[in-house]
Amino acid sequence: MVAVSAIGGLSVVLAVGLAALGVLDRLNALAGGLVSRGGREGFPKQLPEWSLWLVTMALAFGLAFAILSTPGLWRRVVLWVSSLVLVAAWAPVLSLAAHVPAVGGPWVATLWSGVCAIIYASRHHMACDPEEVAR
Repeated sequence: MVAVSAIGGLSVVLAVGLAALGVLDRLNALAGGLVSRGGREGFPKQLPEWSLWLVTMALAFGLAFAILSTPGLWRRVVLWVSSLVLVAAWAPVLSLAAHVPAVGGPWVATLWSGVCAIIYASRHHMACDPEEVAR
């Protein structure tokens, strides 16, 4: 549980830091440009900031917990890549609802949380991993 808290917390801190530097605005503008011709001006609505950060925290902590609770490297990687694809697929859905596709923060937190959790799980014996038979 400590590893999940550390990985999730640092992933959220990374996303907050990138937001403070303006990097997430560029990622959101890129996502808006990919799903619409009008760019950011083509979306009259915007999600509340608190809901974006709530989703970011849920994804960061939830993915870290899921990866550290899943046995096998291949399954962990599939879980991580699937999460990244689902977060990226959120952009067209938001644009269809006329909302700015602000997926930069959740995507960065999901990316970093998955990388850290996979590295942590590969370097430590997890309770969900099968025991190796001594020969």
